[in-house]
Amino acid sequence: MALPSPKVLAHRCLECSVAVWQSLLSSAPTRSGLKPPSGRSLAPDFNLEDASGKDVKLADLKGKVVLVNFWATWCEGCQVEIPWFVEFQKKYASRGLVVVGISMDDDGWKSVKPWIKEKKVNYPIVIGNEGLGKQYGLDGMPLTALVDREGRIADVHNGIVEKTATQQKIRDLLQEGFKNPTN
Repeated sequence: MALPSPKVLAHRCLECSVAVWQSLLSSAPTRSGLKPPSGRSLAPDFNLEDASGKDVKLADLKGKVVLVNFWATWCEGCQVEIPWFVEFQKKYASRGLVVVGISMDDDGWKSVKPWIKEKKVNYPIVIGNEGLGKQYGLDGMPLTALVDREGRIADVHNGIVEKTATQQKIRDLLQEGFKNPTN
């Protein structure tokens, strides 16, 4: 099963943007809690090269809290949240957070390298593929997954995340214990 066309993904992205702005303007809380540790499943591993040619492998990040974000340069909602992820990386890296951006741009590095340079992205960006997207449940962008220190999915959010709620989830995951760093 193929991913929807870029036009369909762009439309979904726009719908998400509108929904987020509506939720930000409303007083109703929008966040949900993290999955309890006992209910978390292992995050799909990946081994992809970043813009400098360095391998980025999820399994190598065990012991860290990882925010995995599927995005594209043409995705308007992605443009909203990526500055937040830059901020999170800067603020929480010393406590064990790693943000990994997985671009789903069809033309790969051709559009991605200039974009990440222009936006001063401070975390690894890799080029994803349809198979990996399916493993994470990608059906529109953006999609953000939070992976705990043991490599398990604690939260998945389709559409634009809510900044404050995501930041709190990151803090909560950073405070969770890490039981077995050798596994």
